[in-house]
Amino acid sequence: MNLKILSIGLITLMLSSACSNQLDLYPRSAVSSESELTEDDVESFLIGVYQSVQNDPGRESYILPDLVGGDLNSAGSTNGGGTNAFISNILRPEHGYVNSSWKGYYEALYQVNTLISNVKGMTPSDRINEVMGTVHYFRAYIYYNLLIKFGGVPIIRENTQEKLPRNSAEEVWQFIEEDLTVAIEHAPDFNAGLGGDFNFVSSQAAKALMARVKLGQGKMDEAAALAEELINLPYFDLDSFDKIFRRQDNSEMIFAFVNLTIESSINLSTLFYTYAHPQSGSYVFKPNPWAMDMFTGSDLRADVSVDTYDGLDVVNKYPSGQTGTDQLNVSRLAEMYLISAEAQGLAGIDRLNELREARGLGPVSASNEATYLNLVLEERRRELFAEGFRWVDLVRTGKAIEELGIQQRETLMPIPETELLLNEKLEQNPGY
Repeated sequence: MNLKILSIGLITLMLSSACSNQLDLYPRSAVSSESELTEDDVESFLIGVYQSVQNDPGRESYILPDLVGGDLNSAGSTNGGGTNAFISNILRPEHGYVNSSWKGYYEALYQVNTLISNVKGMTPSDRINEVMGTVHYFRAYIYYNLLIKFGGVPIIRENTQEKLPRNSAEEVWQFIEEDLTVAIEHAPDFNAGLGGDFNFVSSQAAKALMARVKLGQGKMDEAAALAEELINLPYFDLDSFDKIFRRQDNSEMIFAFVNLTIESSINLSTLFYTYAHPQSGSYVFKPNPWAMDMFTGSDLRADVSVDTYDGLDVVNKYPSGQTGTDQLNVSRLAEMYLISAEAQGLAGIDRLNELREARGLGPVSASNEATYLNLVLEERRRELFAEGFRWVDLVRTGKAIEELGIQQRETLMPIPETELLLNEKLEQNPGY
């Protein structure tokens, strides 16, 4: 079997906190491009896949929905001014953030598909089945992130040099669900297989992403059922908010990329802190005033989420500064509470209030579904601030145009100009 992957020397990085039954956390590795894969090769290649999926899309991809979702703005803006222009400037076919996101996800997909195609031919074993579950999770994760940004995109099940047209959004949703079904069945169990290590993909991580996928399609009963299943597991519980964003052991994380400096280019921290701040950054983006004001005095998330230093507002969720070692959260239990709360409608208000209580807030009530949905969305805004959700939430609930003052075309991101030039079969999204 031939592996179409650049040969990269093995970097061994020992972490004293890593579970003894796990590989070191994401050291870059590869195997010979001319050799048959052994199970040891598969383990090395899999860790390289973790790295590719984490790093290839670029750091801005993690916060792109926040940048175009109205909660973040250019650090040079005044009192939230120019937010619409800031959003429209990013949502251009030639913008680097849009281009690097598309390009990076497809680069990671190439690595994922390469491993899938090679492992398919190996003698089945329990571990090989777990690897297949993990890589199918990653492929679903990649396509989910492409879909929420661009709509329908080309589905590539096996690597090819052929230029492909876009599949419909419905076809991509179906493909994501197919891959997550494989991941749920075959990825290792969070507790038994991984020993509670949330830096590795588990069957429960696949269920968490599936719950998000079901919510995105309006499959509310299925979304609520998956979220409730995870909430009721003994593995997870709501935990102190500062633990989640200060790289401490906690019971809330389901899956997060480890994001080690030696291997990572994802340094979100420097985008948010000023040069004079103790964490020292380049201060590219800042919270808009309404994002600062959405946290009340009793909200335990406030100081962890935002801060003011020397009169300048900063995002405080990624505090590693120049080292860039903040873990990159993908799924955590709080999102499951919010999915269950939204998917059940007013019947889910207890889940909403349970989360609010854990965050230091009192209960809320609503007399109708429309008011209740707004309460859920505001809670999602506070809980998931600067984690890549806001624009997606507004688009999927039909509120983006009203809330953000954007044009209809800006409820999808443009297909990058460079991709249109390279592949004449791609069609641009309407209005661009």
